[in-house]
Amino acid sequence: MTQALFEQDLVTADQLLAAAGLPVEAFPTSSQKSFPDGANVRIEIPSVEGPDVLAAVLDEAKSRGVVINRVSQGSGAMLHTEAELKEMARIGADAGLEISLFIGPREEWGLGAMSRGPDGPSLAGGVRGLRQLRYAIEDVFRAVDCGIRGFLIADLGLLKLLATAQRDGHIPAEVVWKVSVMMAPSNPATAALLAELGAGTINLPTDLSLAELAEMRASCELPLDLYIEAPDYLGGVVRGEQIADLVAVAAPLYAKFGLRNSRGLYPSGMHLQQEAELIGREKVRRAQIALEWAARSERTLIQSKPGAPGLAVPVR
Repeated sequence: MTQALFEQDLVTADQLLAAAGLPVEAFPTSSQKSFPDGANVRIEIPSVEGPDVLAAVLDEAKSRGVVINRVSQGSGAMLHTEAELKEMARIGADAGLEISLFIGPREEWGLGAMSRGPDGPSLAGGVRGLRQLRYAIEDVFRAVDCGIRGFLIADLGLLKLLATAQRDGHIPAEVVWKVSVMMAPSNPATAALLAELGAGTINLPTDLSLAELAEMRASCELPLDLYIEAPDYLGGVVRGEQIADLVAVAAPLYAKFGLRNSRGLYPSGMHLQQEAELIGREKVRRAQIALEWAARSERTLIQSKPGAPGLAVPVR
């Protein structure tokens, strides 16, 4: 029986395992949810630090035939000039992709020392005191004026304030609040709380199992964001070969491609320009490899096209 199976022209890995008498792992419940356009996956490149890095990422994506649906940035909108913000908005609008900028200032770069201590990184994305809170709100207003429509948040109070201001008509309705991985929920109850506070998409911990992802999806209607490859400071998980399985249980999913064994870029600037561009290009290559793995899978990946509904595409 085993010999006959091996002689077939086409054989799956699961068939080989079964032929060897090994049990095939039970697969968690597949998600039946999708993005508004019916797609189940969108590709995100994080840490795209400014218009030149964005141009390099899109150039690499074009050369490799990879569609990028969203880019995010970690240094913060406040560390770009208004001209740079407008240029990023122009590029994003032309490409039909979402641009999500971190809101600043954040505690990790403030006067307080605790966030930089051994046990302090969990505080790093928070906003400290009323003065920082005021600056953070103004940071959003400034970037919105420049055309940006997507923002990363790592502070519960700030999320609630901004979502309330949006409901009251003070911030454009199409702005999307993306919960940062620095505030990633590890259980469905916390994910539900973030949704209640106004989150538009939620970053998950980088190391969730398929079963844990299925639990999160079952309790949350929002799109989920997951690092398919994570930088070292977020655990260094590398599982691009699993993208089809990850999407199957967690759709609609923003599949994020960070880069292990790579230097940190925050806060970025001209002094890191060349490295930031090369790192961005390599992330696109990692996305291409993952999509090639997906093509070998029996699972169906449907990726959103540029400008798809629900994307926080900038305005010019």
